[in-house]
Amino acid sequence: MSLWHWLVSSVLAICWLLFLVVWIAGAIYNARKGPGVERRGGGVSRWAFGGVVIWLVLRYVPGLDWLSVRIESEWVRVLGAAILVAATAFTLWARAALGTMWSSEPVAKEGHELRTDGPYAITRHPIYTGIVGMLLGTALAIGLGPFVWVFVVGVVFLELKIRAEERLMTDVFPDAYDEYRRQVPQLVPGLYAVTALWGR
Repeated sequence: MSLWHWLVSSVLAICWLLFLVVWIAGAIYNARKGPGVERRGGGVSRWAFGGVVIWLVLRYVPGLDWLSVRIESEWVRVLGAAILVAATAFTLWARAALGTMWSSEPVAKEGHELRTDGPYAITRHPIYTGIVGMLLGTALAIGLGPFVWVFVVGVVFLELKIRAEERLMTDVFPDAYDEYRRQVPQLVPGLYAVTALWGR
């Protein structure tokens, strides 16, 4: 095993393990110490089930030559590892900024405040921005292959979850959230600035 291969493999393991530990510990802490739920948005469990079904179907569709979508370049893998590290840091920053208001499903909690600072001034859903970055970085770090479909299904699932959360936030903060949506992009950092420059 080359040094670069070992380094990339270590980065993959550390980033995803750190992500899981923080998420599990945060969920346990929030269940005990977090404020109560005042309002729930649309459920996404059916979308999670649908995502699993799509993944299984695509994963085992006969006739697909995964070797054709593999990248063996060490530089691409190192780039993927760098993206994964940056995305993991961004995800954890967003998770810490949300604190006990975080939930695994769309909810409005007691005393809920609309966050628009820190990572939430970069995208409206910075946790999901970070997770998409983590999936992209992982896909590149392992040389694509079947993980391409994990990335695609992950993005589709997160977008469906975002829609449910945005409906809830629009109901809970009708005026403030509309203004926030006009100022901050949903998922891609800098998107509004790029489109503004493109329109000139």
